[in-house]
Amino acid sequence: MSGGTTDAIVASLSVEEKAALSTGAGFWTTAAITSADLPSIMVADGPHGLRKQVRGGDHLGVLDGVPATCYPPAVALASTWDLDLAEAVGRAIGAEARAERVSVVLGPGVNIKRSIRCGRNFEYFSEDPFLSGRLGAAWVRGVQSQGVGTSLKHFAANNQETDRLRISAEVDMRSLREIYLRAFQHIVTTERPWTVMCSYNAINGVFSAENRWLLTEVLRGEWGFEGIVVSDWGAVHDRVEAVKAGLDLEMPSTGGRSAAEVVAAVADGGLSEEDLDVTTRRMVAFVRRAAANVDPEATYDAEEHHELARRVAAESIVLLKNDGAVLPLDPSSGSIAVIGEFARTPRYQGAGSSQITPTRLDSALDALRDAATGAAVRFAAGFRLDNEPDERLVSEAVDAARSADTVVLFLGLPPQDESEGFDREHIELPDVQTTLLDEILGVNANVVVVLSNGSAVRVSGWAGRVPAVVEAWLLGQGGGTATARVLFGAVNPSGRLAETIPLRIEDTPDFCDFPGHEGHVRYGEGVFVGYRSYDRRALPVSFPFGHGLGYTTFDYANPGVALDGDVVRVEVDVTNTGHRDGREVVQVYTGLRGSAIGRAVRELRGFAKVSVAAGETVRARVEFPVHDLAYYSEAARRWVVENGDYTVEIGASSRDIRHVASVSIEGHPPALPFGLDSTLGEWIAHPVVGSIVRQALAEHGLDPSSPVYKMAEQMPIRSMARFPGSTVTDEDLRKLVEAAGG
Repeated sequence: MSGGTTDAIVASLSVEEKAALSTGAGFWTTAAITSADLPSIMVADGPHGLRKQVRGGDHLGVLDGVPATCYPPAVALASTWDLDLAEAVGRAIGAEARAERVSVVLGPGVNIKRSIRCGRNFEYFSEDPFLSGRLGAAWVRGVQSQGVGTSLKHFAANNQETDRLRISAEVDMRSLREIYLRAFQHIVTTERPWTVMCSYNAINGVFSAENRWLLTEVLRGEWGFEGIVVSDWGAVHDRVEAVKAGLDLEMPSTGGRSAAEVVAAVADGGLSEEDLDVTTRRMVAFVRRAAANVDPEATYDAEEHHELARRVAAESIVLLKNDGAVLPLDPSSGSIAVIGEFARTPRYQGAGSSQITPTRLDSALDALRDAATGAAVRFAAGFRLDNEPDERLVSEAVDAARSADTVVLFLGLPPQDESEGFDREHIELPDVQTTLLDEILGVNANVVVVLSNGSAVRVSGWAGRVPAVVEAWLLGQGGGTATARVLFGAVNPSGRLAETIPLRIEDTPDFCDFPGHEGHVRYGEGVFVGYRSYDRRALPVSFPFGHGLGYTTFDYANPGVALDGDVVRVEVDVTNTGHRDGREVVQVYTGLRGSAIGRAVRELRGFAKVSVAAGETVRARVEFPVHDLAYYSEAARRWVVENGDYTVEIGASSRDIRHVASVSIEGHPPALPFGLDSTLGEWIAHPVVGSIVRQALAEHGLDPSSPVYKMAEQMPIRSMARFPGSTVTDEDLRKLVEAAGG
């Protein structure tokens, strides 16, 4: 490559070359500028594995990828609550990308699971921004350690598939900042991803690709992002306005149309060449960085990566229920009826643009048979994956169940029920599967249900009638072996839910607003997303956020909470009270009673996944900065930490709190705009003139405990001079504002 500086290269380019560099040359490549020795750069999909399209694949670029390791998608990886594993997956994907000469992997997806019905939930981590941000950061750190870039997506408020190419997310600023931008902010400021991908949707009426506030003022100005912003594929509506907003690279190629629009805009003054140079400078730096990291000799060990996929899958499995310790199964004796087509034909990843062509694929049925040293394993399909009823398959399954000691029943969602591109209309399992479950329970009560699904499903109609429920999500290519290892006890499950499983769809926070209409969706639940909503409303749920069992138990003791400068430090002893080594996820939540704003009862602030041998005790430690306690004040337009005694809860889920402490925080109240439109109540509380106002009210005989006084507190003070009979003049109010410093 040319050894000149970035500025020198930009100065050497023509307007036509600058415009070409900012637009894709193909579906997966940037334009090469041979005069400046800038090569074409390849990008590829792959939040849970590399999806490099085979030459001549489908025109949408969705199918026909080169073989690569398919790791558990984000829905499962998030359930590990293990940052080291997330980083290891990223590192492995980065190594595979480098071996395939791919410079940027398009991921991770850190959009919040606002709705349980979102068809792409399998590709997102959590309903909680803290957990999403930490897991996403670990993944980015792993990928970029290999000299391969990432593309943090989809920026921002991309929380549904319905009408996703044009929908406007109508969301208040506080909710946007606290819930929907927070994971992005953490990853951008800590890991410096090479690229950020803007979303298709609009935010409050402005498309993300042309949203200068989002892409320049917030992303670059506030967060210090120095990489490039790339569009989601086909997300740009106006290329010239997108350049002005801060979008650097439009993908995929538009056949030269977008570049011509940019050239024409520069010629007629609609776009300054200086603005185009800003984008060009970033693109030149990006291309040079990517090209410098290409390694023609790079390879990876496919078998080693497959074993990693198995290990991550086993850590992702969440044991929801295990009455009577029916699990783990004994591989050496008894009889097991394995029922359900998913056992033989695994559903291991989601449908859409992230589909990986796996290097190999484990089935749970094969793995169970291989691991059963003495137990008899019999299989029956039970149902068809197209959801069509089949009485013969049901009859065969019932026969197998009748004669078995234990039934392991694989249920879940087929691809046609959830995918990128459309949302779910309900959260039920297919009727053919619940009917099969009823038939099996009629002949054998000892049933273990194993779920294969990318989005949470309603379990409240049947979970109470089976002794064990295993949430296996979508587990990638090693999921079959991982499932067998957990069921037979070779692995003690330690997964925890990264999202709440509600009793019914009507309880979900977005139920009345999703998916919107006429091109708009209202985020009416505000900051109360996921467990924040269920806990605030004290609603019962099937299984709460953070929940998960294992084959051992843990006690918490000797908690300690301390403020050390600007950091809150939390410690607790975790004792393994069972007979198996295990791993526990210690979760720390905070709340503030009497807050001046509407707050969640509790919010996740940190967690620690600790390994504890049987009978031993480990001291778990979690810490978080005080500024994590801040809320976003729309009036002050900044983050604000309230004064007060914050509750600090240590627990095993949002509903399993083991210890409660408190920490006193001296915050920094906002200096809100103050004037004639401020309420009488706000004037009463003012530190300078509040006493004057209170005295004046007392002289007029207004008792603070009276209904009239309380009603008056809500009135703007300018109204005091407008009421008949009032002795307050406009001049009085003007002097009061001056005294308050307004």
